[in-house]
Amino acid sequence: MTSASAFIKIPRNRVGVLVGPDGRIKERIEKTLSVKLDIGSKTGNVHISLDPRADDPSVLFRAKEVVTAVGRGFSPEHAFGLLYEEDAVLEVIDLRRIVGKSQSEMERLKGRVIGKEGKTRRIIEEMTNANVSVYGHTISIVGGVEQAQVAREAIWMLLKGSQHRTVYRFLHRKRKELKRKEMQLWKTPPEELRASPDTNQVES
Repeated sequence: MTSASAFIKIPRNRVGVLVGPDGRIKERIEKTLSVKLDIGSKTGNVHISLDPRADDPSVLFRAKEVVTAVGRGFSPEHAFGLLYEEDAVLEVIDLRRIVGKSQSEMERLKGRVIGKEGKTRRIIEEMTNANVSVYGHTISIVGGVEQAQVAREAIWMLLKGSQHRTVYRFLHRKRKELKRKEMQLWKTPPEELRASPDTNQVES
């Protein structure tokens, strides 16, 4: 019986990060998700195969996300958020779809998202509790579903030309909304949560 598998290509200069010192990062991904990574050091090709004994085939998709995150510039620690945070998602914005092959336009847009000395990216991360990576031709986000959505909206505002102060105001407003939701959730009596008809219908 052939095990399920997936293929992804990452930049060659990220292969060493994916493997890690003495292969520790690769080994951690394999053990945590019951997969095997076959990494081409000279090509950046990564073949991911599922252990036939794995209980949950969906871990193959999660492994692909973790490998993609490392390939798009995230540190292994941030990429591992996809392993251990139940609602964590990976969002990737490909700037080539916006500016084509114009390297100068791509650098300009990346600069808007990064900000002077990294200020803008840092504010986005602090206001949303998501992690942002600006690498190559992509801008990527790792975080909870709602947090990643807010970060994505802020980034798109910048890409479309919104002023930085407008985006900062948007982030402050959204941060308050997220905190308010968290407070309401904590204040909800356990019996009400148990009685909710949607409690067990949220897909992971």
